[in-house]
Amino acid sequence: MIIMNIDVMLAKRKMSVSELADRVGITLANISILKNGRAKAIRIETLNKICTALQCQPGDLLEWRKDEDETT
Repeated sequence: MIIMNIDVMLAKRKMSVSELADRVGITLANISILKNGRAKAIRIETLNKICTALQCQPGDLLEWRKDEDETT
């Protein structure tokens, strides 16, 4: 499973969720969906804008963890 670590980067950058949403140009609801792990997909363009706003690499935001249901 892929985990979005937006909260971690927001804390490191001392930035609010609403400020990030404004900088990226997406709604608070969509940031919340990403932040809470409920997103099914993310556009590369959106990931690029988030990385630009947070001055980070995609790997700073994305983390893979083995799901208990995965057999391989």
